[in-house]
Amino acid sequence: MPEIYHLTTPLKDEDVEKLRIGDQVYITGDIYTARDSAHKRLIEALDGGRPLPADFKGQVIYYAGPSPAKPGKPIGSVGPTTSYRMDAYAPRLYDLGLKATIGKGNRNPEVIESLKKNKAVYLAAIGGAAALLARSVKASETVAYEELGPEAIRRLTVENFPAIVVNDTLGGDLYREGKKQYARS
Repeated sequence: MPEIYHLTTPLKDEDVEKLRIGDQVYITGDIYTARDSAHKRLIEALDGGRPLPADFKGQVIYYAGPSPAKPGKPIGSVGPTTSYRMDAYAPRLYDLGLKATIGKGNRNPEVIESLKKNKAVYLAAIGGAAALLARSVKASETVAYEELGPEAIRRLTVENFPAIVVNDTLGGDLYREGKKQYARS
C-alpha cells in the first residue's frame, strides 16, 4: 500500500531511500524549475569548468516553465513538462547530488540507473493541474538565465507541493508496474 510522506528540502539520502513507487509526497521548502534550454546551459557550464548558478546538492528540480504571475501572486500556472527531454542531462546532475526531479512521463534506462547509483528519485506531478499546483508556490525568484523567459531557472518556495514517486532508489518503475497489472496473459 502506498505511503504518504512530507519532505522538506534540502533532501538527504535517508529522505529518498524510504520512498517507493506509488508513494505520495508533499514537498515543502525550495525547489528549482528548469527545462531543456536551462539544462543544456548547466551541462555546458560543467563541461567548460564554470560554476553552476545554484548548488543542486540535496535539491529538487521541477521540469516546468511557469506562466507569468497575475497581480499579487508569486507565479502563474506551473505544470510539469515531459521529462524525457531532460534525460540526456539528468545523470550529470544526479552525480552532483541532485536528489529528485519532478515532471511527467517515462525516464530512460540510463536515468533510472543513475537514480539507483545516486540515491535519487523521479516524481510525477499531475499534468493538466498547473493552476492547482501553483497554489503550493509561496514565492518565486529567477536565479539564472533570465533571458530564457519561462525556461529560466527559478527558485520556488513551496508548501506541500504534491507529487507521486515514479522511480525509486531501487530501480522501481511505477509506469512499468502499472502496465503489468493490466496486461493480458
